[in-house]
Amino acid sequence: MIKVSLNGYGTIGKRVANAIILQPDMELVGIAKTSPNYEALVAQKLGYRIFVPENSVKSFEESGIKIAGTIEDMIKESDIVVDTTPNGVGAKYKETYQKFSKKAIFQGGEKANVAEVSFSALCNYDEAINKQYIRVVSCNTTALLRTICTINSVSKIEKVRATIVRRAADPKEVKKGPINSLVADPVSVPSHHAKDVNTVLKDLDIVSMAVIAPTTLMHVHLLNITLKTAVSREDVISKILETPRLVLVRGKSEITSTAEIIEVARDLGKLRNDIPEVVIFEDSIYTKGNELFLMYAVHQESIVVPENIDAIRASMNLASKNESIRITNATLNIKGGYLI
Repeated sequence: MIKVSLNGYGTIGKRVANAIILQPDMELVGIAKTSPNYEALVAQKLGYRIFVPENSVKSFEESGIKIAGTIEDMIKESDIVVDTTPNGVGAKYKETYQKFSKKAIFQGGEKANVAEVSFSALCNYDEAINKQYIRVVSCNTTALLRTICTINSVSKIEKVRATIVRRAADPKEVKKGPINSLVADPVSVPSHHAKDVNTVLKDLDIVSMAVIAPTTLMHVHLLNITLKTAVSREDVISKILETPRLVLVRGKSEITSTAEIIEVARDLGKLRNDIPEVVIFEDSIYTKGNELFLMYAVHQESIVVPENIDAIRASMNLASKNESIRITNATLNIKGGYLI
C-alpha cells in the first residue's frame, strides 16, 4: 500500500482524498489544512487525520478540531504527496518535499517547470513513470488533451483551433465574478490553454481563445480540428464511444446545456454532482473533408481527479497505463459511452 497525503483540502483536494480511499493500492495518510474552517470540520467528521502548519496549531486546538501533527509530520509519513494548494503555493512547498526526499504531484495552477513532466493519462502516462515530480494539467487542458489524443488515433491531427468558454468561479467561490459580463481571458491570443497543451504535446499546432462567462457549473469548449486525412462523423463517434473518460450526450436527448448535464448527475446520485468525463454533444460532431468540429462540456471540479490517481501510480511505477486507467475508472465509477 502506497502512503499518500493531501496537502490542501479545497475543491480538488477533497475529491482526490475521496478517490485515494477507494484505491486498492493506496492508503490516505491525512490531509493538510491551514485554517480551522468548515472544510476542516467536515474532514474531521469524515475521520481524516488533519495536519496543520506549526503556526496554526493553537487556532485548531481552540476550535476543538483534533490534529494529528504538523504538515511536515504528514510529509515524513508519506511515500508521495498530492499538492492541491492554491496556485503558486505548491512551488513553495516543493522545497519541503525535496528536503524529505518525497515524491509529489502538483496541479495545473503551478508553472510547468515545477515538475519533470506535465501529465495527461491518455496521452503520456509512460513518460511519467518513476518521475519524482509530476504536474497534472488544469481542468481545461485535461479536457483538451483527452479529446485531442483520442481524435489523433482516428487520423493524425495537423492543427487545433479552440474556443473556450470558462466558468467564472466554482460554486462555493462566492466572492468571485463576473456577474453581468463576458470577459476576454486574456485579450491576447493564444490563451494560456494552448501553451499548456504544448507542455504535453510539444509539436502540436494549437491556438486557443477564451472568454469567462457568469456561470459556476462547467466550462464549454468549441474545437475546430484539421486532420491529415478526411474522416467520417461515424468514425469519430465510434472512437469516442470506445474511449474511457469521454462520454456522449445522445442526439435528440434535449440536453443542450451545462445545467441539464449537472441535473443528470444529480438524478444519477453522483457524489457532489461530479462528472469527471469530458461530456461531448453528439449533435455537435460535424466533419467537412479533413476538418472536424465538436463541442463539449467540462466539469472543472472533478475532471482532474482520475488523472491525479493515475499520476500517483505512474510516479510510483505501480501499474501500466492501461491497468492504472482500468483500476481508477472502476473504483471511481467512470465510464465511456453515452451519458445516459
